Amino acid sequence: MLQISGMHLAPYIQVATHLIGKSREGGGNMFRHQLDTLGILIDYGYVNSVLLKASLVHDVLEDIPDFNHNTLLSIDTDSPAVYNLVLEVTRKQGETKPDFLTRIIETGSFDAKTLKVADRISNMISLGFVNNIAFVERYLSETEKYLLPLAAQVNNYMLIELTDLVKTKRKYLEDINYK
Repeated sequence: MLQISGMHLAPYIQVATHLIGKSREGGGNMFRHQLDTLGILIDYGYVNSVLLKASLVHDVLEDIPDFNHNTLLSIDTDSPAVYNLVLEVTRKQGETKPDFLTRIIETGSFDAKTLKVADRISNMISLGFVNNIAFVERYLSETEKYLLPLAAQVNNYMLIELTDLVKTKRKYLEDINYK
């Protein structure tokens, strides 16, 4: 039985509202992506309050340049741990995407790896709405190279879902004769 009753997520949802209006390649906005990532973690049975709270704000530091991080640090007793987890899954200035993903694979905490996999599942689902085929191909290759091994480290069921999402999108590219 999932035990998330009593967990105070509302203040983190309020922080995530800073992402309303930030568009995504696949449509929608970044705020809804935060909620989707939370939903994926709950779907897989995660109840760690720090992980769930971080899922709600995991893109805030990266996508809102003028965001005052003290706002995040002052929410509750979990705030410092949430902030540190968000930092773990945030690309550092000048860090390439491959270096970022390699850092998480090699040195990320279990929660950082789990959050990154849930984040990618959400991104892969919205990839169905992306018409930029070159972007889709690059994203699929990146997922195969970095995220499938990462998923294998944290949750076999998440690995299965991510693998199925890649296969489905590869089949679509094949069906439209993309080479």
